[in-house]
Amino acid sequence: MSRLPDVPGLPQDADGPVFREPWEAQAFAMAVRLHEGGIFTWPEWAAVLAAEIAAARERGDPDSGDTYYLHWLAALERIVAEKQIATRDALGHRKRAWENAAARTPHGSPIERRPEDEPSD
Repeated sequence: MSRLPDVPGLPQDADGPVFREPWEAQAFAMAVRLHEGGIFTWPEWAAVLAAEIAAARERGDPDSGDTYYLHWLAALERIVAEKQIATRDALGHRKRAWENAAARTPHGSPIERRPEDEPSD
């Protein structure tokens, strides 16, 4: 993989980006791939991410660093909706399907979605 872009606030160690949970790495990878695909520029991304972080602060987020990728994910969902890659409804539907699958999956097992995980809305 080519050198990762300098993204403000990205947790790193001497070897590069670090993530607390696998989903954080996946969200990061999705943003990088969408950028590489020309969906948005890094300045566009930075503006959306900054707006999500500011909104979270206004809601009382202590900004201690442990919620950074929640803001990253919110920014990713927002920019995907704004760029009309997917609607907010479609994103919400998919999120509920994953929540249903996670709820039925025993701890430590891989989450696999099944038809019954799809929300009934």
